[in-house]
Amino acid sequence: MTYALLFLGGIMAIVVWWLVRQTVNVKPWMEQRPVEIVDGEGALPLPSVKVGLGVFLAVATSLFALLISAYHMRMMGTDWTTLALPRVLWLNTGVLILSSGAMQWTRAAARRGQIDGVRTGLIAAGVFTFSFLAGQLWAWQQLNASGYFVATNPATAFFYLLTALHGLHLLGGLWVWGRTTAKVLRGVEVRKVRLSVELCTVYWHYLLLVWLVLFAVLLHTHT
Repeated sequence: MTYALLFLGGIMAIVVWWLVRQTVNVKPWMEQRPVEIVDGEGALPLPSVKVGLGVFLAVATSLFALLISAYHMRMMGTDWTTLALPRVLWLNTGVLILSSGAMQWTRAAARRGQIDGVRTGLIAAGVFTFSFLAGQLWAWQQLNASGYFVATNPATAFFYLLTALHGLHLLGGLWVWGRTTAKVLRGVEVRKVRLSVELCTVYWHYLLLVWLVLFAVLLHTHT
């Protein structure tokens, strides 16, 4: 459990470093005009969007770290009962890794200006991500069928809480993914979605790391 908290602390440190780097690296003469506009709508300049994502990831990391800490403390209670984790979680983990890999491939295609590659990569990442979420719901169904409900014991309550919170973060990312994919399917130029693809890729990698930590914690504390 301590290793998990240290790992999450390391993720937060990386996020903060990335946030500071994005802020410090902005040149005064570059601040006078946006380097690139989000979605081509003139809403926010590039540095502001990246800084905003960095702040969000730092807050999310703190939230997951606090929940894991609370999870560890709650395990000390006499009413804590371990449960057998659904094996489908292993499959879900592999699917999420593929989703993150697809987003990385999409980012590479966007940097090369290959719209076909961006289209294919976004669709693949979406399919894998929805498959992961469906697999998580399947894991919930298996637990329910075995008589493990939210109110059964603290262990099951934390399992549902942690997996649901992670899933909600993924759903939020899918909203941005959906907007970006829709624009690509309409034939928009690569340069107009390059930033969105970049930020989605960072977000997907982050959620993969968070899930790996959560899964490791669950494996360590359940049979």
